[in-house]
Amino acid sequence: MPEAAPSPRHVPPRPVRALFSWALYDWANSGFAALVQTFVFAAYFTRAVAENETLGTALWGNMMGVAGLIIGLGGPLLGAVADRSGRRKPWLAAFTGLCIAATGLLWFVRPDPAWVWPALLLAGAGTLGSEYAMIFYNAMLPDLADKSRIGRWSGWGWGLGYAGGLVLLVIALYGLVQPPGWFGVPREDALNVRAVMPMTALWYLLFCLPLFLFTPDAPSARIPLKRAVAEGAAQLRRSLGNLRRHRSIALFLLARMFYNDGLTTMFAFGGIYAAAAFGMDSSEVIIFGIGLNVTAGLGAASFAWLDDRLGPRLTILLSLIGLIVPGAAILLVKSKTLFWIFGLSLGIFVGPVQASSRSWLAHAAPAEVRTEMFGLMALSGKLTSFIGPFLVGWLTLATGSQRLGMSAVVGLFVLGLIVMLFVPRAQRNQE
Repeated sequence: MPEAAPSPRHVPPRPVRALFSWALYDWANSGFAALVQTFVFAAYFTRAVAENETLGTALWGNMMGVAGLIIGLGGPLLGAVADRSGRRKPWLAAFTGLCIAATGLLWFVRPDPAWVWPALLLAGAGTLGSEYAMIFYNAMLPDLADKSRIGRWSGWGWGLGYAGGLVLLVIALYGLVQPPGWFGVPREDALNVRAVMPMTALWYLLFCLPLFLFTPDAPSARIPLKRAVAEGAAQLRRSLGNLRRHRSIALFLLARMFYNDGLTTMFAFGGIYAAAAFGMDSSEVIIFGIGLNVTAGLGAASFAWLDDRLGPRLTILLSLIGLIVPGAAILLVKSKTLFWIFGLSLGIFVGPVQASSRSWLAHAAPAEVRTEMFGLMALSGKLTSFIGPFLVGWLTLATGSQRLGMSAVVGLFVLGLIVMLFVPRAQRNQE
């Protein structure tokens, strides 16, 4: 049944320009996930920088796991501090800048094992910047959109994100990676692949600007930073201690802890798995990434209406089933054609489960601790996010099979589905 929709809380009308500028940040940020974490740099690292693909897969998984643990531990405190200080844009700008700088510096990573640790440190720093930035970005949505439209704006944001990743992947493939390339960058010393990194950084910088120029921020509470940190830490302790009073949010965060770990692991190893298990070269991996962004973007945009109509909980449940079935099939098939079919089918449900998670919490979180709750959502997605990558890395090393390693992803989706069945419908708070 569709979730009941009590009288929604109405926010002051915002210009469409403000909301579109907010959503465009998803377009800007998605290039890092698509080109660095998944389809280009991750595959380049394991194939060309590390001594061999098996060791490279393990090292990449360990790096993603450590970064996830740091994000999980620091995210809730940062969110609590932002709730006390009021404004989110300064935090968003700082972490956006960290991600952009780290991504641009990946240009210097040459195809040589001597660059393994600089590559891992820069990719880890970029991951921290990208994920921390999203905490403050997500928390801005309820102050911008009416509650009755949060689902569609969240979905449209994710859809724009996948569209941005798609455009950037096309530019990377035909402009740089695939010879002769539109830009004429030579292939010696992997210059054509390395050039994707500063291009991604420039993309992020250019398209994040509308949010900072045209989207209003929450007013400043005029609290000194030191006091905001102290009060934020105290509030976080109280919130963690009182989570039992918010049983629905606690259950949701537990469910998301599992299925988001599966998504993180899938993104971290998707390009690596396609390259190793199905013999795809760099161009084929990027073409697959382009197709995946098309289906994921279409799924996020179309399910956005379903979220507002049926509610985010049911949308999440349907999406998890849509991730589990083709995800299991990908691990069993050996035909490249079937991999394409099931892989692109899986993409349809990636965007909706992320967008509806954002909208569920936007409906359910009390306004006075909203950023903190999004920080706790980052905690639920990151505190155990090292487990998936570590499992893939360890199982791959122990068995010599990436298929067995990647089975951890489907298991995490299943656990998330089971817990999500006990999550109640989102109660749309009024303020």
